[in-house]
Amino acid sequence: MTTGNLDVIAFLAVFACAATASAAGGYPTVAVVDYVYGCMKANGETRAALENCSCSIDVIASILPYERYEAAETFRSLGLQTGERGVLFRQSAPANSAVAELRRAQAEAEVRCF
Repeated sequence: MTTGNLDVIAFLAVFACAATASAAGGYPTVAVVDYVYGCMKANGETRAALENCSCSIDVIASILPYERYEAAETFRSLGLQTGERGVLFRQSAPANSAVAELRRAQAEAEVRCF
């Protein structure tokens, strides 16, 4: 592991401890940290990215209850499967609705936090 990765892990560990006390909208700490980690990977592993990504999950949590967030993430993840296995998760009405709702929440978070 490089020093940069260790810094990111240290930031996330501190964030995880803080998130335990006030988990975003009832989201489990693991879900919050997983989102922030992925967000930071996509937006640069900087202190500013940590703050923006933390803000982002807070906004999403204020819009979507955890159960709907989890459903949307599940549909999105399973929809990555190729062929007939993923069709149900890409093309069904519940999948499309859940993913669209998550995208709207993410768009709002982008406006507010980045």
